[in-house]
Amino acid sequence: MKKSILSFAILLISTLSSNSQTMNNLNTNTSAAPVEQLTLTQEWDKVFPKSDKVEHKKITFVNRYGITLVADIYTPKSAKGKLPAIAVSGPFGAVKEQSSGLYAQQLAERGYLTIAFDPSFTGESGGQPRRVASPDINTEDFSAAVDFLSVQPNVDTDKIGILGICGWGGIAIQAAINDPRIKATVASTMYDMTRVNANGYFDSENTKEQRNAKRQAMATQRTDDYRNGEYTRAGGVVDPLPDDAPQFVKDYYAYYKTPRGFHPRSGNSTDGWNATSNLPFVNFKFFEYADELDNAVLIVHGDQAHSYYFGKDTFAKLKGDNKQMLTIKGASHCDLYDQIDIIPFDEIAAFYKEYLK
Repeated sequence: MKKSILSFAILLISTLSSNSQTMNNLNTNTSAAPVEQLTLTQEWDKVFPKSDKVEHKKITFVNRYGITLVADIYTPKSAKGKLPAIAVSGPFGAVKEQSSGLYAQQLAERGYLTIAFDPSFTGESGGQPRRVASPDINTEDFSAAVDFLSVQPNVDTDKIGILGICGWGGIAIQAAINDPRIKATVASTMYDMTRVNANGYFDSENTKEQRNAKRQAMATQRTDDYRNGEYTRAGGVVDPLPDDAPQFVKDYYAYYKTPRGFHPRSGNSTDGWNATSNLPFVNFKFFEYADELDNAVLIVHGDQAHSYYFGKDTFAKLKGDNKQMLTIKGASHCDLYDQIDIIPFDEIAAFYKEYLK
């Protein structure tokens, strides 16, 4: 087990698989952007049971780059008048039928109008090529969700928050720095995707030479992809699971690769991101202006999570008495994906109640 821990990690630039996606030429219509034709699943296909306390339906909205995003909207059945609203996404590489939908439904039960959305290029949302991520576009996805919520007749425009899980926790905070319409932000079991891609886990690859090796590998892959006319996928959660895999990789496997959390549209459950997807995250830093974020933030993290240092270090960058960190004793990273008896939903709802006013 002397290899870099990235050998077993998901989502980052690890061993490439032979899975690929054909490149699509989208430049045939020079007069207007192509209209995305999306097929939305109508049956309940979540990995969690449907609540009888909320109304649910599918909706779509468009981000600033013209990509159509698909979301599930959850509304309390007892709702009257204009409601505070929360947009939810994550984990990184997951879909709205997994953890984000569970969070959205739980918060709707507590009186909030919520949406759980698939980010650009993933799940049921639009965008080509599939399974590519961007620190800019994905931050924009949250603001696009705020655009949508801001014009709904049953939403109080002054009471809109967001919630990000795992890699989307860091993206949520970055979105809040950029978008003052976001009055309150929760980051649950968060990653800083720019730091982990540039520096490796636990900052174990934080040298110029190691970053340049990553850049070279992805640049070479870009050439190969273009020559071959298809995008090579990096692979989702490693399967079969090596005996000497780190515990957090075993935890990912237990969620994404078993009935507990498996979903066929989830990259983490299947063949992962495009192999070159992480390139911009190596060359971009979140939280450069974290000390300028005036609106409220709550970071929720388990003290047994391998990712705990992301939450602690990010919290240290925030300023103001409306910034909070809630540590869940004994909780691992993936415990905060779906363990309802561990996730502090009541505390999260109370945080939004305090700051969405």
